[in-house]
Amino acid sequence: MENFYLLILSIFCCLALLPTSHSRLTLDYYRKSCPRFEQIVQDTITNKQITSPTTAAATLRLFLHDCFVSGCDGSILITSTRPFNIAERDADINLSLPGDGFDVIVRAKTALELACPGVVSCSDILAVATRDLVTMVGGPYYSVPLGRKDGLISKSSAVEGNLPRPTMPMDQIVGIFSKNGFSVQEMVALSGAHTIGFSHCKEFSHGIYNYSRSQPFDPSYNPRLAQALQNACAGYQSNPTLSVFNDVMTPNKFDNMYFQNLPKGLGVLDSDHGLANDPRTRPFVEMYGRDQNAFFKAFAAAMQKLSVLGVKVGKDGEIRRRCDAFNNIST
Repeated sequence: MENFYLLILSIFCCLALLPTSHSRLTLDYYRKSCPRFEQIVQDTITNKQITSPTTAAATLRLFLHDCFVSGCDGSILITSTRPFNIAERDADINLSLPGDGFDVIVRAKTALELACPGVVSCSDILAVATRDLVTMVGGPYYSVPLGRKDGLISKSSAVEGNLPRPTMPMDQIVGIFSKNGFSVQEMVALSGAHTIGFSHCKEFSHGIYNYSRSQPFDPSYNPRLAQALQNACAGYQSNPTLSVFNDVMTPNKFDNMYFQNLPKGLGVLDSDHGLANDPRTRPFVEMYGRDQNAFFKAFAAAMQKLSVLGVKVGKDGEIRRRCDAFNNIST
């Protein structure tokens, strides 16, 4: 019996020593198999960002939406094969994801397939392209471990409840981050991604038109911003593509201005107002508004942590030939 317990103990010890998925990633994963990997991605994103300045924000949002649903495995990139499979990108919350984010990944994958066919995963491309684009528009650099495999599943039904919506109460948003292992401070730091990018008018129209009988707009808004938003979004019902910048002061620069804006009522979304007013998040909003270095340090650390969330390695994934389709059509 003693030998039996020793055997069980030894098995548990061995299991404890097995590497987790993200610990099997390395910074130099493609050093021999695709030595120009990072340079090819860099060249691709540079050309795309110059011609389409919204690419950085689009790719950053795409990456966040990918990682929070089944991990950073490129499942957001899959195109639906109706009626057999409705993929993540066709979930309601993902329909507004800008095309520039998808396009830059397709371009990078095409170039990499010419240089080193069947070697680089789409999920690694997305992770590195996001980092490089953030850096290109002024944000912090952070290391991205490599060696992810592309996921084998992408279903729109898996999305709802796993991505924060701007209209959610703060408790629910905090809960979504918490279940993925992120603290309130990390959540606020990642919310700083709104320093670039835009939001569609339909996402906040309820706060700027006919808010209540006594208030024409949500009093959380700075009155001048509310009036400007009313003018900018006047035709949103007939033109659902109408949008405004999330950071009304420096919209194309990754900086801490977003956090400086929030206490002044210059946030666009309900969740922006929530960050500024909730006692759990306001201290971090104020700190990052005062200290850009603190924000950059926290954002870089949180992004590095996010980039290894739920990654697939080994037989749990594949290296897709095309980023928008599984290699096996029956997958």
